[in-house]
Amino acid sequence: MPRKPTGGEEDTGQDSPVPGEVYIEYKQVGQTIKVTAVDAATGLEVVIMGPASAAQTHLQKVAVEKLKMQLKKAESEPDPGEDEESKTQPPQKGWTA
Repeated sequence: MPRKPTGGEEDTGQDSPVPGEVYIEYKQVGQTIKVTAVDAATGLEVVIMGPASAAQTHLQKVAVEKLKMQLKKAESEPDPGEDEESKTQPPQKGWTA
């Protein structure tokens, strides 16, 4: 079930991106809880799994921290469309995993 959007106001670090709105979803899968965190601005989504006995606030904190790390990683990666080499090569066919 989706939860109310949360903010990153508890984080005081200036160097990490703080999501404005984060949607959190909890789903029990057997004895584990699947926690999905989605950044509302970018649509970036991360998933963590934890024990069903863990505190919901702890699982939320871990998911939001993982989302922050992914946002920071996405900001530091160069845009593939900006690469000169990719402009001269024909587009690749198929899927890349």
